[in-house]
Amino acid sequence: MDPAPVIKSERAPTGRTRAIVIGPYSSERSGWSITPRSGSPTPPRTRAQDARLAEAHGLAEAIDLDVVATKNVLLREIHPGSFLGKGKVVEIADLASAEEAELVIMDCALSPVQQRNLEKAFSAKVIDRTGLILEIFGRRARTREGSLQVELAHLAYQKSRLVRSWTHLERQRGGFGFLGGPGETQIETDRRLIQERMSRIEHELDGVKRTRGLHRKSRRTVPYPIVALVGYTNAGKSTLFNRLTQADVLAENMLFATLDPTLRGVTLPHGGEMILSDTVGFISDLPTMLVSAFRATLEEVLEADVILHVRDIAHEDAEAQLADVESILTDLGVDPSDDRRLMEVWNKADLLDEDRLAATRNGARRRPANAAPIIVSALTGQGIDELGAAIEARLAIGRIVFDIALDPVNGQGLNWLYENTEVMRKSTAADGAVHLTVRVAPERAEPVRRRFFPAAVERA
Repeated sequence: MDPAPVIKSERAPTGRTRAIVIGPYSSERSGWSITPRSGSPTPPRTRAQDARLAEAHGLAEAIDLDVVATKNVLLREIHPGSFLGKGKVVEIADLASAEEAELVIMDCALSPVQQRNLEKAFSAKVIDRTGLILEIFGRRARTREGSLQVELAHLAYQKSRLVRSWTHLERQRGGFGFLGGPGETQIETDRRLIQERMSRIEHELDGVKRTRGLHRKSRRTVPYPIVALVGYTNAGKSTLFNRLTQADVLAENMLFATLDPTLRGVTLPHGGEMILSDTVGFISDLPTMLVSAFRATLEEVLEADVILHVRDIAHEDAEAQLADVESILTDLGVDPSDDRRLMEVWNKADLLDEDRLAATRNGARRRPANAAPIIVSALTGQGIDELGAAIEARLAIGRIVFDIALDPVNGQGLNWLYENTEVMRKSTAADGAVHLTVRVAPERAEPVRRRFFPAAVERA
């Protein structure tokens, strides 16, 4: 078998960190990845190795690294000491030396020992996929909560990678004077300090979680439904968010361009209101510690009345990305196969040629009516009106609609309706009577019936 080609980037000196990206993937079957602990391949995916390597390249560029070369490395087995075989280690070391690389990114999960051994062999810093994603999250976090969540995840990762490298400090002395016995090793001291910092962050995050919980509780008292955007990173969620809300949230062709959640009010086609929530993008092999750290943020999804799964339908790995997002949603407690709140939005239709767009539309039409995706282009606005109507129809399911006639002097009742129901229509008759069409969740219907009987007529 011919060795995998090295893809080099011809660039002028930039002053940025020079990096090479290595994709160590299983040679058993295209698209499989290898589980480091067991050495056995994971269940097959449709994700192509070239696409996976391109994604790793994109992750590296998302933190402004100067990627000077990328290389696929096909493996038959995992070597416990260095992940790669000796020949591959030498081959990559030569590449790193030739390219004067300061950083080698391994698109896999490395153990602490494997990372240390590879750094010695390459004479360069080595990070794995988890470390790279943590670095991106660390740079993207803008809010206090986001920074704390990333720091907690990073400390958990760092704690597991402390290895014995303090040759100048065997033990620190404990106690005082001549009575002090052997103290902590340097590693133990580091672990203790990290654990203390983690405990402080967790305490701070508990306060943040309580505050976020109060915010969610206050939003539940508002009659407006909540719609959450989820999807693979760079699927176009922020662009769609901007299109629907007329906001200007950062939206770039970059993995994890936005990280902190954002909420805005949106007026639906028939005048109804909703709250739209943009969440952090998902990615394959998202570190478990990040899912855990960002659980408080992602719980916004659990509270949503409708969940829009935004997909980059033009991407070659759209189906594999679908599986990754559904896996993370399942971890959060959302069952993609049985959750009626989920709607798929097939984005980036503008990138499809006529034949692929026609095939995509045919595929959408073959779906059951209650699971039919909406095809849009958040960039051009194509399909946005249809999406708004579909959201409105989905929100109407299970909600109760009342037609209410109020005396012109009943300003208190009018104010109550605006505060406790979703006012869809309002008109004033010739005699001054105010006619409203309002919508409420079933659990809020009884107060409307009691307060406005017999003026409130419930629609069938």
